[in-house]
Amino acid sequence: MNAGTFTTGLCAALVAAAAPAAHTAPQLIELNQVPCQFLESENGVNRGFKSARIQDCEAINARTGKERLAQAKTLHLKPGKIVFRVTNRDVPYELGFWLRGATLLDRARLPSVSGGGLTTGTTQDYAVDLKPGEYVYSCPLNPTPDYRLVVR
Repeated sequence: MNAGTFTTGLCAALVAAAAPAAHTAPQLIELNQVPCQFLESENGVNRGFKSARIQDCEAINARTGKERLAQAKTLHLKPGKIVFRVTNRDVPYELGFWLRGATLLDRARLPSVSGGGLTTGTTQDYAVDLKPGEYVYSCPLNPTPDYRLVVR
């Protein structure tokens, strides 16, 4: 190999190494809240709950939460950037979204995202860079059960 070929190859390698990594769009997960539940998490079944205040959902979840969670869909995602697009479909008060580690230890070591401001008919995005682990998500203002999410 002559010096010119070596220099050209070296320059090409340096340019490739310095080039920005290809930008990949975050994965979008759409979730719709109706009183006391996320529709997609409960396999698209709208249970027709009525709620005018938080206490209504607390009572509904006390009666039906365990059974609903046993039948709920666990989300399985790959690690990386995720946007949860959450819509308040029919709940007559402000809602939010909270994703966190499934255990206290996981809450300390895994990323989380939360926020409120979801009035009736509004949609909001919650972006997070998920790491491998087990998570739960819910709406503490609606309140919903703690639905499972596994990242592998």
